[in-house]
Parts: sequence; C-alpha cells; structure tokens
Amino acid sequence: MGDKPRGAALPDLRHLLQTEPGLKQYEGDFRRRYRLFAERLSQLEEAEGDFDHFTQSYQSLGARRQPNNGLLFTEWAPGAKGLFLTGDFNGWEKLSHPFTRKEHGKWELYLPPKRDRSPPVLHKSKLKLIILTENDEYLFRISPWARYVTKRLDSVTYDWIHWDPLHPYLVLHPRPPKQRSLRIYEAHVGIASSEEKIASYQSFTLNLLPRIKHLGYNCIQLMAIMEHAYYASFGYQVTSFFAASSRFGTPEDLKKLVDTAHSLGLTVLLDVVHSHASSNTDDGINQFDGTDSCFFHPGPRGNHSDWGSRIFDYSSWEVSRFLLSNLRWWMEEYRFDGFRFDGVTSMLYHHHGVGMSFSGSYSDYFGMHINEDALIHLMLSNHLLHTLYPECITIAEDVSGMPGLCRPIAAGGLGFDYRLAMAIPDKWIQILKERRDEEWDMADIVYTLTNRRRGERSIAYAESHDQALVGDKSLAFWLMDQEMYTNMSALMPMTVVIDRGIQLHKMIRLLTHSLGGEGYLNFMGNEFGHPEWLDFPRKGNSESYRYARRQYNLVDMQHLRYQQLNAFDRDMNHAEDKHGWLASAPAVVTTINQEDKVIVFERANLVFIFNFHPSCSYTDYRVAAGRLGKLPCLWNIQFLPSLAFCFYVFTSCRFV
Repeated sequence: MGDKPRGAALPDLRHLLQTEPGLKQYEGDFRRRYRLFAERLSQLEEAEGDFDHFTQSYQSLGARRQPNNGLLFTEWAPGAKGLFLTGDFNGWEKLSHPFTRKEHGKWELYLPPKRDRSPPVLHKSKLKLIILTENDEYLFRISPWARYVTKRLDSVTYDWIHWDPLHPYLVLHPRPPKQRSLRIYEAHVGIASSEEKIASYQSFTLNLLPRIKHLGYNCIQLMAIMEHAYYASFGYQVTSFFAASSRFGTPEDLKKLVDTAHSLGLTVLLDVVHSHASSNTDDGINQFDGTDSCFFHPGPRGNHSDWGSRIFDYSSWEVSRFLLSNLRWWMEEYRFDGFRFDGVTSMLYHHHGVGMSFSGSYSDYFGMHINEDALIHLMLSNHLLHTLYPECITIAEDVSGMPGLCRPIAAGGLGFDYRLAMAIPDKWIQILKERRDEEWDMADIVYTLTNRRRGERSIAYAESHDQALVGDKSLAFWLMDQEMYTNMSALMPMTVVIDRGIQLHKMIRLLTHSLGGEGYLNFMGNEFGHPEWLDFPRKGNSESYRYARRQYNLVDMQHLRYQQLNAFDRDMNHAEDKHGWLASAPAVVTTINQEDKVIVFERANLVFIFNFHPSCSYTDYRVAAGRLGKLPCLWNIQFLPSLAFCFYVFTSCRFV
C-alpha cells in the first residue's frame, strides 16, 4: 500500500499544537499512538507479506469457489477440538465432512466438484458448521464470513445460505466524485414505505432514490444493512458482518440500489458497526469456537453491560483481519463510498463512555482509561480506506470530543473525515422540552452550534434517528404535538400552534444547516415533519408495524402542509449546493442579541439573519456586515401577525 508510514516515523504535530496549545503537554501521547500504529502496520505487513492481501481475507476464509468449481472452506476457530460441515448437500449428515486442523487456529475442508463439474454445493442451499468443543459438545454455528443468511417464519434463528449466483449483478455506473459539501440523507431500507410492512431494496431503489435526489441531498447513509437477527435493534446488534440483511432482499438487490444511487450522482455510506457484536451464539459470532473469547475479550471486559453485547479484542491479529477485511468487503463487493462508524466513543474508552459527562478537560482523552488497542485499530481502518480509496469518506459517531479524531494520521490524528456534532440535537430537544419561547438563550444556541474543534470537520444535524425512536419525539412533534393529527390541512384555517411549529421547524433546520458544521444530516421523513415516532415490531407493541414506517404519502397529498416543510428542505439544500456554505470557512457571528432574540452571521458570502423573538418583529434593524453595498435578499420568511419568528438570507456584494 502506498503512502504508508516509514517504520516508527514521527507525526507532524505542528498544526494540531498551534490550533490547540493546551495539547502540548500531551505531545508524547500523540507520538506514542502514532508509533504504536506504525509498528502494528509494519508487523502486519511483515507477517502477511502484504497489507492489501491481509485486508481481503474474505478471499481466503469462509466458502470460496475454486477455478475447477470445487469449494474450499476455511475457518478460524482456535478453541475448537473439531469442525464439520453439514447441510443440504450431504443430507444433513453431521460428521461426514470433517475439517482438517491447520496452523494458527485455522481449519480447512475441500469439496471437489461433482462429476458433471458443477459445484458440490448449489446456490441458495443451506449450510451449517458443527463445532466440537473441548468439552466434547457439538454446537451448530454459522460461518462468520457467511455472505447471506435468512430466517424462516417458523424459526427463531438464521440459516447460512450459500450465495453463488450464476449471473451476479454487473456494475453499470462509476462512483461519483467526492462531494464538495456533504448533505446526508440518513435512511433505513425496512421503514422506507408508507405501508405497515418491511420495505425492500427494490422499492427503495424505485421510490426513495428519486425523492432523495429531488430534495437536493448528495449522500445517503444506509442503516441496518449488516445482518442483525433482532429487527428492533435498528441494525446495531450485528450477527453476520459480511451478509447484507435478507429482510430487504438479496445481495444483488442491494448492489443494484448502490449502483443506481451512483447513476444519480449520490454518494452511499454504510453505517458500520465494529464497536460491538450481538451476543447471539446460534446465528452470531459469539462463542463461535465454543469458548468465551475467540473474537472477543473473555470475562467482563468482553461484555458491554449497557448494550448486552460483546466487545471485540482489537489487539487480536485475527480480529484485525476480520474487521479490516469487512471494510474492504463492503467497499469492493457492494461499492459503498465510505462509512459512518457507530459507537466510536465506546471503542475509545475502557469505560465505553458510560456515565461520563466529558467536560472538555484534556485529561478526559489521555490516560489509562483510553483503549489504545481500539484507537490503533481505528487508525488502521482509516489508513486502509484512505490509502486504497482516496475518495472514501469516514464519519465517527463520537460524543466525547476526542482531540485529533478528524485529523490525518500523519498529523497526529485518527484519520476520520468528519465527526457527528451530537450535542446539537440534544440542545434543540432540551430547549423545546424545558424552555418557553421567551426563554430561548441565543448565546447558548450559537455556542452549541459553533463549539467544535478547529481544523476538524463536523456533521451538523437538528435530529437523527435517535430523536425519532419511541420514548422521544421528533422536532415536529415537540413543536406541534397532537395538532399534527387535526390541523395540518391547508383547507383549514392556520392555527397558532401549527404556524409556530412549521416556522420554527424551518428556522431550526436552516440555522443548524448553515452554522453548525461542515456537513449536514437529516433522518428520513424529518424533512417534511414526519408526525409520529419510530417503533419496531416487538412483544411490547404486539409485533406491530404501525410505527415502523415513514409516511411519505403525507407529503404527496397536495392539501397537507407537510408539503411546505418538504419544499423548504429542498430549497435549503439547493441553496447550499449553489453557495457552498458547508464547504466554506466557519461562519463569522456578528450579532447575538438576547433581548431582541436575533442572531446574525456571515458565511460563504451570505448574511444570515434570524429573529427568534416570539412577538416582536423589527424594521430598519441595524446589523454588522463585513461586506459593503446593497444585499439582494435570497429568503425573506415572515409569518402570521401573532408571531414574529423569521429569518433572512442575503447575498453579499462588495462595491469597489
């Protein structure tokens, strides 16, 4: 791989330390982290011969068809006493096809082709591994490298399906260029329908992709793609890391979805979960070889107490092989353009962020509570992706504010491109829950939107899937609540609650979009103020799909006011596409007037003026502006006489 560190070369920390002089006392920690990363990379390359080959281990593990149509099965099960393959191909004879033990905990089995030279295991046939433990117990398992798994309606566990189609999907379109500004549409395939059912990859391709393109988003972040046995986990309890979820269709359907998105110029990111794994054993990778360890730490360290899941041993050679190859698999096989890494805070700290407030003290980020194995693993992941795929985008879900998280590895960072600005949606929900309109604190809002590490890019969002889940409310529901069921028709007189809600919904989103970061994210449906929460089928709701859907039919009804919010969201994204404020330097805030409830700032040669006062509007209001001359108005949003909430956006012209 090119551009790799040379031995234990030192990182260039000059820009980092100039930007945050307080980090000078931790210069040794940054150098130590980089040295450990460089040593780990060097060790992997020396032992494996090639880091590129090491990270494509899906070509040497699991089931692979050979040139003669025979099948070679290879598994890593260091704690197993024996390994067997069974399935449709041998009438489910349990012990007739034993593996041979190899070095380093590997096991291998070769099945020759049939007499007619066809593969010994047919496409779509079922397989199972049988593990003989050291206690002479036989366990049924699914290969951790399985590429497709399904579940029958009358079954509680998933089956390993051999996926080897005669005519695999052929890619038609190249990846789009790396986006200058990132406008992300966060989406879950299964709920992308107005009907009370699980939607499909095919329906998403046909119905959602055109909507997303029309709205002006240029990136899709797909959730819950990695197979997960429990639907209500939202995809965050992964059971099969190399399998695309079969609830929504076949692997070829997903490939077509991504390819079609590329044809529309849309970047596609995968929500990847490497921070933990499902504790399932029969259809997960927990206790795969019959031991408590294998992929995970043994004992309490290998269990996440809050999530009920397993924690990877990131120091393990084979875990590195598994997780790094997993990234390559999604990039190569499905042609994703990057990843949103889930649970990065949990990875970075031995305490997993549980019960931590992260006050901003530098001591939060250095010391024995840092999981250096996980930190180095994340550096390896970003090095791999950005070296082999220069256009790749990586986003970290981190609430802690780890310094250097989104700086290049050679500059002392962990290599991510963006971090999620997770404090912003929490602040908006706090304001709507706890404060009257008159009590909104302009300085506090601006501080939250601009409080990010210099030199590190953030993805701003007013709300994501977290705020849509049952137990919470979306912004629209906090603003309009029950009136959304009765007063959203444009055939009825506008009520104060609906007018206030619609206008504040617009203002909150535009302020977040324009001031809060270098990228923007919206969760599906929230662009038009989706009226209800999200709740997956479970025993507690009688397995109902009523709330496990997005009601796009509402925005298609001409007489409903959801169209106003949808149109505003579209115009906001298209304005950003034209003026590029997300890709420009951070905004210069020129006015924060608490009494008048006014915020003014400049960004990308635009002047943004927001009036959050609930009852006062202003004429001839004087604001500071860094540009001279007449300012043409792009947006001038005024509301009912009883409300004063409004905003203006001007283009800036300099007269010479």
